[in-house]
Amino acid sequence: MIVGVLYYRWDFYSYTRSILNLVPDVEYRKVYDYYSIFNHTAKKINRTVGKTLFDTFDLNNQFQDYGLNRVDLLHFFNGISYGKNPWISNFETFLPRIKGLLAKYHQKPEVIRLDRLEQRAFDALSGDSCKRLIALSECSSRIQRDLLSRISIDTEAINQKLTVLHPPQVKMINTYDEKELDIRGPIRFMLVGAGFFRKGGREILRVFERLVRQDGYSIELVIISSLRMDKYAAHETEADVAWVKNKIAANKDWITHHTSLPNDQVLELMRSVHVGLLPTYADTYGFSVLEFQANGVPVITTNIRALPEINDEKAGWLIDVPRDDLGEALYSTSEQRNQLSSAIENGLEKIIREIFADLGCLRLKGMASLEKIEREHHPGDYALKMREFYQDALS
Repeated sequence: MIVGVLYYRWDFYSYTRSILNLVPDVEYRKVYDYYSIFNHTAKKINRTVGKTLFDTFDLNNQFQDYGLNRVDLLHFFNGISYGKNPWISNFETFLPRIKGLLAKYHQKPEVIRLDRLEQRAFDALSGDSCKRLIALSECSSRIQRDLLSRISIDTEAINQKLTVLHPPQVKMINTYDEKELDIRGPIRFMLVGAGFFRKGGREILRVFERLVRQDGYSIELVIISSLRMDKYAAHETEADVAWVKNKIAANKDWITHHTSLPNDQVLELMRSVHVGLLPTYADTYGFSVLEFQANGVPVITTNIRALPEINDEKAGWLIDVPRDDLGEALYSTSEQRNQLSSAIENGLEKIIREIFADLGCLRLKGMASLEKIEREHHPGDYALKMREFYQDALS
């Protein structure tokens, strides 16, 4: 069986995590198409002029090769195809992932009016070539069905193709005691992610500085982040970035900051910490949670989107934050963002104090994290299910 994968997405984390080389005896082959040409050209022009003249968002998520690639099946992440070749797609929020549709859906109108591009995309989803739509989580599946309920076309064919399959995760250690962590010294916490503010970094610094400087807590904090401004959800500013850099510089005795590290070094660092951190405003899944858990590290997260599905009070800690009925945190207005930030900060401080009051919980939750990974994200189980999807698509 030959499965085609977009050549310019070949090394992307989402593809290596959910698609590439995960099913034994399947040949994964790079494919090229009409949209790839425009995408490549647009990005080259953007790099040449040093700014974004052409938005490539929609180009990334559409495919049409007119049958020129010799593959049995096409497999996308967040993508759709207009061709006749059978195809399936994993997705993190909903399909079709088109910029204008994301903006419309965010307003939650009772009926979403489709433009020509959106209508064509839904036709592709309804068509015979589309064989299966794989949501990363139950939350993503609910959002997809909610979107379908808001458009005035027959969506039954799309609904029937929906399924949920959580990503696989290899266990990095076999037992918690392999880590040989000492709880008599500083307790080490770790945050990973370029979108520092969106992932709750500002709240982490506020809480941890207060606990270290005012209350004398023995804490080490490892941050792996470029401190990139994505201006999504948290609405950070240049002044916020400057504030963070100053805080890190002023607290070098207990904060270690890496702008980036190779993935193998990140995983090695994970094994050396007691607690992972993802008190996030907005994450569609939370892959770092799986990687922490695979290293026997319990994680503190908010309870948004897929996080309650991959984290729980037995294996970690959940911060309750204001959400809508589909699990998305409320952050559209400045008032909502202030309330969300306050909930994260208060919840995080409460949990840290509870951890220090009972350090024995770290081992118990670390063991539960490993068990959860083995039970719910086993690569062998994932491969069997994905092979079934491939075979069904070609039958």
